Amino acid sequence: MKRLSTGLTAIALLFLIVPRVGAQTKTLMGDVATVTATVEAVDASTRTLTLKGPKGNYVDVVAPPSVTRFSEIKVGDKITAKYYENVVLRVQQPGDKAVDSDTAGATRGSGAKPAATAATQRTITATITEIDQTVPSITFSGPNGWKYSSRVEDKKALAKVKVGDKVDITWTEALLIGFEGAK
Repeated sequence: MKRLSTGLTAIALLFLIVPRVGAQTKTLMGDVATVTATVEAVDASTRTLTLKGPKGNYVDVVAPPSVTRFSEIKVGDKITAKYYENVVLRVQQPGDKAVDSDTAGATRGSGAKPAATAATQRTITATITEIDQTVPSITFSGPNGWKYSSRVEDKKALAKVKVGDKVDITWTEALLIGFEGAK
């Protein structure tokens, strides 16, 4: 949900600065977050790890059956997770077909300790359904009842788009997870 919220806010702002000449594409690099936590407990029967975060908070994470090296994770191990996201948008031209696709993949690490990389990509065609100059804000709608509204900082940018304009929005996110032995 954070990805959707961050990505869509960025889209709403970026879309408004995209020139309306040709089928232009813009890429907005999103946040890169790195978190390191310590494995405090391992429950093999439920495949649950209890992790202690950098601020002393605890969180339980259930490893899916696809994590084949779960038994190698030990109390005291350090886990580092890096999260990347970006958004690409393309202003559609009249006659372009609508897009609605979703892909995902995962690769396990080959190092001495368990590791993995997972990525997802979602592309939809959204339509501008409302522009409110008083707020100022813009509202998009897309497939399966998807709807999103966002504030826009630059009122002049709203003058460059109109209700009914279409844009292809692609969100890409990746998560890299690695373990280090206890120190």
